[in-house]
Amino acid sequence: MKKTCLECKGKGYLVTSYQICEACHGTGVGDQVDLQDHVKGLSKGARERYQLDVDEEVPCSVCKGKGEVEVTQTCPACDGQGELNYCQKCGKEIEKGDYCGDCQSKEVVYQLHPASDIGDLEVGAVYKGKVTKVVDFGVFVTFTKKVYGLMRMRASSYQVGDEVFARVTEIKTHRGEVDLEPARINGAYHLVKLKKELLRTPIGKVTPQDRGKDVRLVGEVIQIQQTTGPTIFTISDETGITWAAAFDQPGERVYPHVQTGHMVEVLGEVSLHGGKIQVETEYLERLTGPEATEARKVIDEVLDKRAVPESTSLLQESPTLEKLRPLLARAAQSIRRAILDGRSILVRHHADADGICAGVAVEKAVIPLIKDINPANDSEWHYFRRSPSKAPFYELEDVVKDLSFALEDQERHGQKLPLVVLLDNGSTEEDILALMKVKVYDMEIVVVDHHYPGVVEDGRVAVDDYVDVHVNPYLVGGDSQITAGALAVELAGMINPEVTDRIRHLPGIAAVGDHARSPEAERYIEIAAEKGYDWDDLEKIATTVDFEAFYLRFMNGRGIMDTILGLGNRDKHTKLVDALYKESQRRVQWQLAAAMPNLKTQNLPNGIIFNVLDVEKYAHKFTYPAPGKTCGYVHDQMVQKHGEETPILTLAYGPDFGVIRATDAVNEKFGFNLNTIILKLAEEIPEAGIDGGGHECAGSLKFVEGLSKKVLSGFAGKVAGMK
Repeated sequence: MKKTCLECKGKGYLVTSYQICEACHGTGVGDQVDLQDHVKGLSKGARERYQLDVDEEVPCSVCKGKGEVEVTQTCPACDGQGELNYCQKCGKEIEKGDYCGDCQSKEVVYQLHPASDIGDLEVGAVYKGKVTKVVDFGVFVTFTKKVYGLMRMRASSYQVGDEVFARVTEIKTHRGEVDLEPARINGAYHLVKLKKELLRTPIGKVTPQDRGKDVRLVGEVIQIQQTTGPTIFTISDETGITWAAAFDQPGERVYPHVQTGHMVEVLGEVSLHGGKIQVETEYLERLTGPEATEARKVIDEVLDKRAVPESTSLLQESPTLEKLRPLLARAAQSIRRAILDGRSILVRHHADADGICAGVAVEKAVIPLIKDINPANDSEWHYFRRSPSKAPFYELEDVVKDLSFALEDQERHGQKLPLVVLLDNGSTEEDILALMKVKVYDMEIVVVDHHYPGVVEDGRVAVDDYVDVHVNPYLVGGDSQITAGALAVELAGMINPEVTDRIRHLPGIAAVGDHARSPEAERYIEIAAEKGYDWDDLEKIATTVDFEAFYLRFMNGRGIMDTILGLGNRDKHTKLVDALYKESQRRVQWQLAAAMPNLKTQNLPNGIIFNVLDVEKYAHKFTYPAPGKTCGYVHDQMVQKHGEETPILTLAYGPDFGVIRATDAVNEKFGFNLNTIILKLAEEIPEAGIDGGGHECAGSLKFVEGLSKKVLSGFAGKVAGMK
């Protein structure tokens, strides 16, 4: 059996090096002889032109204009023949003939392919089978589900389940009967596994009407579940996902060599399980080498095309959003591809109105796609998880939980590691350590955020070394006034355009909840008004979301948040928002009654009104509003008193933290950026362990309790020193 030599690709020689062409001395230009030879092949008119211009340059005839020639040697693998000879039975390389010495001396035993039928048997050949029934007049031997025969004998020592070698003595095709006799094989034998080519059936083309039919599937194993009955392999190809049930001894794993991520070929009969399509596996084998590479290439190419967003339209026209459109499309493609790959999606978002609007928007876009492609009725719970984060960054406490769940799902349920999507966090240097931990496990990360990410150089920031897709207005010259909730709604529309109308009011809630002031924010508020939510409605909903999030803590509140955000029954939405808003306002007033009399206000020489509140002493603990929200409400009271155009800065502090809020006027007139000040303080007081950040005019500060006075004094000094 001749095959092309892979070493020389059938040429019979190997290129070992290159050397300068002696004919043209490396110039690649031919001499007069070359010109004359070149002219001979030209038309009369062209010859005349060349005769008039004898200096015309032509390629050197030796090196063909390259200036160098190849130095070759005879291929040692095939001895210059360009092809190799292999044994037709075992595939071993041989010098000549059709079979190697071992195969010529060994008895050949054939093992039928699961798709084989009676027409694939040959009289006189020996086949490997299994005893399935012993009767008085003989032993029934099964070779495949469809092929079996009878060894006629009166007395037998065979038992059901024994593996036997049987020689075919007669094939009665018209009656579907095969007569066998025991094959006496002494010593070694050569087992040949027969291959039968069947047309591949795309998973998406298998329907309930195919029940009872045999199919051949080729795809990737995306999950393996061991049940008390069969082992369930979840198989994915470019058209869909299905289950392949492999039966053996109850509770035992079959095909242990097949793992998640392997490309496999599956042969089996289509059946229905709980109304869902399932293939009763007769044969499941891992594909390797070029066969696996080609199968994966075909599937990847199709999935890459399917993952491209159908639409990249935006809810509004904006220069900044237009610049972000390609990044949003890349993020949408990554998420759509993860769904098609059968990977679970883990969404982490900040636990405030902006972050929750972002998380819910992506949830509403992703879940219908997961349910559409995955056969499991509870797929939305296994393949999607949304979790809020108390901090506006991906902190270690969160990443430890996420990695633990992901690795546990991989170990217990055979799932792939998830795609991590960070919303309203993930952009700052505080996120880097958590992102590094995720990248240790080669998990893909998508970040959609609007917090200040640090210095932007050539469109990149520090976290870009650890994330796969990063969407942030700062990367294209924008700022935090386009909220993460708005960006996530635009992203959701690209992931699944069918949900756009349902969630188009969420950016308005996010803008009001995050106090965003920009042309984009105003337009999103107008879009919400078109859906029946005026500014007061948006403010009530945003406040209610924050209030409910405080008590949900680490739970995502799916269902409750849908009602509050107007994604469910409108009557229930109105009643719930009214009730929760009234209670939240009562608690806010209760908190302000304790805080405002103890607020210390100072008019700094530079014109900034500086407010300071000790929330450890003069605010209720462990209740709503928390210190961050309390600072915001106190700050709003001062803004109402002095006006939004006044530079006002409020600091609420505790034993080892500070919360800062400032009006836009402080940033516009003094260039105030909380993140920059925190970096300077960390350099000046390294022993305080200073950390924190957020937006330019809103964020938090953390430090060692024993140095709180020095840190807070340093912060106040920075504010007073601004010009």
